[in-house]
Parts: sequence; C-alpha cells; structure tokens
Amino acid sequence: MSIAISGTARAARRPRPRHGLVRFTTEQPLGAIALFLITLFVVVAVLAPWIAPYDPLAQDRVNILTSPGVGGHPAGTDELGRDVLSRSLYGARTSLLIAVATLALGGAIGLVIGVVSGYFGGTWVDSVLQRVMDALMAIPSIVLLLFVAALLGPSVRNTVIALSLLVIPSINRVARGEMLRIREEPYVEAARSVGCSTPRILIRYGLPNLMAPLFVMGSLLFAVILIAESALSFLGIGTPPPTPSWGRMLSEGRSQLEIAPWMTVVPGLILSVSVLAFNLLGDAMRDFLDPKQRR
Repeated sequence: MSIAISGTARAARRPRPRHGLVRFTTEQPLGAIALFLITLFVVVAVLAPWIAPYDPLAQDRVNILTSPGVGGHPAGTDELGRDVLSRSLYGARTSLLIAVATLALGGAIGLVIGVVSGYFGGTWVDSVLQRVMDALMAIPSIVLLLFVAALLGPSVRNTVIALSLLVIPSINRVARGEMLRIREEPYVEAARSVGCSTPRILIRYGLPNLMAPLFVMGSLLFAVILIAESALSFLGIGTPPPTPSWGRMLSEGRSQLEIAPWMTVVPGLILSVSVLAFNLLGDAMRDFLDPKQRR
C-alpha cells in the first residue's frame, strides 16, 4: 500500500507538460510582448468603428491643424480638420487588411509552386518554375512594385496584386527547400511504396511539415508588406484617397511637417511599432520552433 501511495504521490508531483502558448511566452518574452502588441493592433482594427472618437472622413472646419488635445481631438487634426487619431485607427484596418490579403494570395501561389517544384526537384517541371521565380526575383522590388501599381492604378485590390509579387518568390524558396528535404524522408518513401498518389503525399505528408518555417516566414513578410504598402500609398499609387492608411497619412503630413508634426508622428509611430512587433515575433517563432536555434 505504501509503495502504491508513494508512486501516486510521485505521479502527482510530476510536472504536467505546458501548453504551447504558455511555453512560448515563458521561453520567448520578447515574442510574447510582440504577440500582445499584434493582438492589440488587430483588436483596434476590428473595433475601430466603435472606439474611434470621430468619423475618419469627417471634416471639422473650426479646428484645422489643431494641436493634440485641442478642440476635443486627442491627436490633433490635419489640414482638412479630420481627426488624426481616428484616421490612424481606421488606417490599421486598411493596412492590416491589405497585408492579410496579400499574404493569403501570394502565400498560396508561392506555396503551390514551391511544393510542386520541390517534390519534382531536378526535373523539367522544377526548372521551368524556378526560372520564372528567378526572373521575378531579378527585378528590384521597388521597381516591380511601382511598375505594377502604376500600370493597374491606385486601389486596394491592385495594391494587393502588386504586393503579392513580393511574397510569391520568398514563400516559394522556403517551401521548395523544405520539400526537397521532406521528399527524401522514410515516411514519404513508404507512402510511395504503398501506392499513394502524388497529390495525397503532398497534402498529407508535405504540407503539415512545412507549417513551422512558413509561419516564421509569414510573420517576417507581414512586416515587409506593411512597409511596402505604406511606401506605395506614400507615393500616391497605393490606397486611393480618401481611404485612410498609414502611408497616405505620412504623405499628407509631409507638407505640414514643420507646423503640424503630429500628422506624421502619430501614424509613423504606429507603423514603426507594428513592423517591429512582427519582426520580433518572427525571430521568436524561429527560435522557438527550431531546436537548433534555441539558446
């Protein structure tokens, strides 16, 4: 009886395996802070219609270029009397929506190309697909973005299409490199030996083992997309006016920088913090998911 009791006591004292999110928070404190900031940005973007103090397009002709805190505007107003804080909150909706749509579209295309190319590595299929990707990567990113965006015209949809061209080659490289490794694994060889079709092998055994590196790459690309979208909007070929976006707000505040710096500081600070958060999260996920990178 005493042996059984002592065994039960030892089992009760044995620490339970921690949940993945809890372990990530403990092992990667900077990643946890970044995840909190990203969650906060998402919540603000979703709840912008309810938490924004004013309509982002409403013009207050009495309070034009007012300083923060004056006239009931916490972050001041722009040259048309529009509330800067409200436009920044709504700008989060625009920028995050474009980033998510771009990552979904470009990531799906790049993933398909990379998985197929990696599985058939060394064949003509791989050669044709990778030469197309090489040609796409040979063009400087900013030149490619400017050309496509100017050709299609300023709109949210066209901005997503243009930015997707940045995502496709990056996702393709990661997916292809991992698939070249996965296709040589014993479980893939076993699946081939029992007659599994190529689509079944790719979906059942290939994609699940690609998720970890793709999550890391996706987090890092999210920051790149935010900067690229802001650059296009800053140049006037991204999000069309009067839709609020961080890049367009920076462009509009450039001419008023000396007399109304808050027009640039507020959206610029929010953009910088969001990009930093996604970069920190990507680095933390890389260290957390890859045992070789853990310190």
